[in-house]
Amino acid sequence: MITKLYQKSLQLAAHKSSKVFLAIVSFVESSFFPIPPDVMIVPMVVAKKNDYLKIFLIATLFSTFGGVFGYFIGLHFFDVGMAVVEFYGYEEKALTLKNSLTEGTGLYIWLITLFLAGFTPLPFKVFTITSGMIGFNLFVFFLICLISRGLRFFIVCYLSFKFGGTLNNFMQTEAAKWFAILGIVTVAIFSVIYFVIK
Repeated sequence: MITKLYQKSLQLAAHKSSKVFLAIVSFVESSFFPIPPDVMIVPMVVAKKNDYLKIFLIATLFSTFGGVFGYFIGLHFFDVGMAVVEFYGYEEKALTLKNSLTEGTGLYIWLITLFLAGFTPLPFKVFTITSGMIGFNLFVFFLICLISRGLRFFIVCYLSFKFGGTLNNFMQTEAAKWFAILGIVTVAIFSVIYFVIK
């Protein structure tokens, strides 16, 4: 199923209305869809290099708005939100986090976790929904989503702009490995920063 969705996303990237589809994929990926917008961004930038900033803005804004949608799912539709969280295998972590924040601990950990989820291959929708479940500050949530998603998509767009087809081929053949490495390195960096500050 995931492979079919991945191939479909690549097809949408080549469509004449690819920017509209990118907006849709960016939005739904932040609340339930499993395929990240990066899959569309790379071939789109390769095909239309002069539009890389526009593509970056579309992905960032709609991903952030999709995150807000996920937030409201968690806030107002707990059962639906938990179904999505359970699908990705994070139900125990979400409930543990909810309890820790209720007790007044774990706020800074959640801030860092939410940022990492927006920037790395962690399932972002799990953390947008959980933010709604725990009643996390919506304004702070929006800012973190905007910054983390913007940073991620700018890097992807800029690298695609600079390195073109090489990155496109790499993403298609080594996508899982690339996301895993990016995630591990980023988590390691921010973990060190967190413990130094603490």
